[in-house]
Amino acid sequence: MTDAAPALKTLKIDFVSDVVCPWCAVGLGGLETALERLEGEGIKADVRFQPFELNPQMAPEGENIVEHIGRKYGSTPEQSAANRAMIRQRGAEAGFDMQMGEDSRIWNTFDAHRLLHWAQETAPDRQGALKRALFVAHFTENKNITDAGVLTQAAETAGLDRAEAGEVLASGRYAQAVRAAEDLWRSRGITSVPAVVVEGKYLISGGQPADAFEQALRQIAGEA
Repeated sequence: MTDAAPALKTLKIDFVSDVVCPWCAVGLGGLETALERLEGEGIKADVRFQPFELNPQMAPEGENIVEHIGRKYGSTPEQSAANRAMIRQRGAEAGFDMQMGEDSRIWNTFDAHRLLHWAQETAPDRQGALKRALFVAHFTENKNITDAGVLTQAAETAGLDRAEAGEVLASGRYAQAVRAAEDLWRSRGITSVPAVVVEGKYLISGGQPADAFEQALRQIAGEA
């Protein structure tokens, strides 16, 4: 007699995050690694990326990263550089090549969130690939993610239709839906990201390593 295959459990995961949040990239890498490990135990996940803007009032031209961190958190240029070095290390451990430097910029991310919403509506299996492509465009390639060409290229990289992505951006489509989603997660007490909400009630906060996600998800799957 052969051993029976483990019963499949699919967890619903809402990954609330922003495209210019380095810890969100770190957290995504950790989550994906944990889910790969858990697949053999019959634990899968339906991951949906939810919008959160760290800087909703950011001007279209963006802001230098050192000036932004100094203004927002009071960090000195030296502290900012040390923080970037630490993030680069954590990013590498999570599978992301982060090339942030003193000339990097922080951008408005509303249009990026509109594209992510479009992906979820039309091709949900490609939303994760789009999220990764946007992280790469911002953190690895230091591209302007308010630029329609950069955004549509990310869509194409993720296997989505570039022309349709351009139409979404030009039309302003999904703006109201993104605003509503942002309001919803704020109303649920989400004030920092990444916030990984499992089954609508379990919260895993911050850019956790794979081991932490693995332990938490195994426990949640057992309780569920």
